[in-house]
Amino acid sequence: MNISTKTVSVWDPLVRIGHWTLVIAFFTAYFTEEDFLTQHVWAGYVVCAVVLFRIIWGFIGTKHAKFSDFIYSPKTIFGYLKGLIGRKPQHYLGHNPAGGIMVFALLLSLLATTYTGLALYAVEKNAGPLAGIIASNHKPVPTASIISTAYAEEDADEDKVESESENASGNGVDEEFWEGLHEFFVNFTLLLVILHIGGVLLSSYVDKENLIKAMLTGRKETPTDK
Repeated sequence: MNISTKTVSVWDPLVRIGHWTLVIAFFTAYFTEEDFLTQHVWAGYVVCAVVLFRIIWGFIGTKHAKFSDFIYSPKTIFGYLKGLIGRKPQHYLGHNPAGGIMVFALLLSLLATTYTGLALYAVEKNAGPLAGIIASNHKPVPTASIISTAYAEEDADEDKVESESENASGNGVDEEFWEGLHEFFVNFTLLLVILHIGGVLLSSYVDKENLIKAMLTGRKETPTDK
């Protein structure tokens, strides 16, 4: 019996565009940080928007985009990893069990990263969508907006205002808390990204399929009997 392959459509355009947009936005935010605050904040908004959309798409999207397509039991996940290490992995058209659990981990970690970033932004600048919630102990600032306008002021005046605000409301403690939490999730997400890349390369090599190309074209090869 001869074994041949055919290419089939797996990843829809929204999944692919969202995937690569997340890659660009996350690393843009990672490398800008406080030196380019405006770019950092906008990149964070993009990450947050894409993650929220991907969660919704995971329930109403196309077949292989749905969470139900790649929810596997721990037994199946460990079985797949065992086969992968033994270079005898089971082929999956959509996300394999290891890839599926990584999708969940990345989405949750990115969600936590953006939330803590927005909270820190609210505490530091009284700006962003959480300004009226996280920074409720601050005096209202009429010009609070999605993107802080603090850099339009002179540095000396800004430092004075921030110093007085910290002394009056204990904002320094809140800022330290959210900054530490945000930094933790940023680094944890980066670790997951590194593991994800390693897993993709390993799975591509052992399973003899180009997963990176598949996420670009949306198509994967699958064996077919003749």
